Amino acid sequence: MKALVYNGPHDVKVKEVPDAKIERATDVLVKITSTNICGSDLHLYEGRTDMEPGRILGHENLGEVFEIGAAVDRVKVGDRVCLPFNIGCGFCENCEKGLSGFCLTCNPGIAGAAYGYAGMGPYSGGQAEYLRVPYGDYNCLILPRGSEEKENDYVMLADIFPTGYHATELAGVRPGESVVIYGAGPVGLMAAYSCIIKGAAQVMVVDTHKDRLALAQKIGAIAIDDTGPGGVERIMELTGGKGADRGCECVGYQCCNMHRQEVPNLTMNNLVATVKSAGSIGVVGVFVEEDPNAEDKLEKKGQMAFNFGAFWNKGQRMATGQANVKAYNRLLSRLIEYDKVKPSWIVSHELPLEQAPQAYEKFDKREKGWTKVVLKPGMKK
Repeated sequence: MKALVYNGPHDVKVKEVPDAKIERATDVLVKITSTNICGSDLHLYEGRTDMEPGRILGHENLGEVFEIGAAVDRVKVGDRVCLPFNIGCGFCENCEKGLSGFCLTCNPGIAGAAYGYAGMGPYSGGQAEYLRVPYGDYNCLILPRGSEEKENDYVMLADIFPTGYHATELAGVRPGESVVIYGAGPVGLMAAYSCIIKGAAQVMVVDTHKDRLALAQKIGAIAIDDTGPGGVERIMELTGGKGADRGCECVGYQCCNMHRQEVPNLTMNNLVATVKSAGSIGVVGVFVEEDPNAEDKLEKKGQMAFNFGAFWNKGQRMATGQANVKAYNRLLSRLIEYDKVKPSWIVSHELPLEQAPQAYEKFDKREKGWTKVVLKPGMKK
């Protein structure tokens, strides 16, 4: 089968690799029809992780069930399924609590497993023609009839829509509140969308990319252009000097200042400054335990200079971590099915799998208009 293989920093290629296959009786084999490039994939692409060369990338996957293991009961051949980026077993202590992102079975010694990602187990990614899905009955979200017409909506359930929604859950967003979101990438835009779905009165999105801010404005959010000084002051002005009720961090450790220089603590400290006293913050941007290639000495060790004094003084609360996709994907799927939401509005490019290397390059450079890329293994050049 063809798959996108990581060879090293800034080097990915579509190659012929051994076919994915059933390895255990609980596996499901899926023919991939849509697979997204995620901002988190860029950490791997840039060599900022310990990703091993030769591995297949891709954790945002959707397709049609091609084969099932002998112990699979619920999922049937021909089902169209969306696959959470988390791989869970369904029976460990964390999975039983709905914390599928922190499964204790699938990646022994570490809480959490995922497709095609460094440190998240040996599982191949889905930027390929076929994907093996462990514990298929648990991990496959079966899509409703007619899902083909909304495929670009449903594939967002693999990661970014639930992750954006998770940010608002961690922050505790409620109707009528004000929210400030740092990051207008796909996850930040989905967090803003989720705030609007929840009935937030005021949604402010902060970024330095004008094309992404324009997308935020299209859904009714207030765009805060942080390419110059005054972003914090603008948020305080919009909130009457108090700060927002809630804040969401949707950038991660590679956040940059107005000069496109990495400042790993920038968004976290700006959130403390722009969220009100006794407000709460949800953090879903990726932060790593170590980044040997970072220029910042603290960032190399996965640390940052966090303004804990102001955080403590303001009595703020914070919750963090990757989204437990299964906690949200079924309900969000129903919103798509009944035409209440259409998350595909963020898609900027649909491309065949063969064009993935070029897409990675352009997405990594944050070229104008490259917001969300959906790869289609069955699409002709």
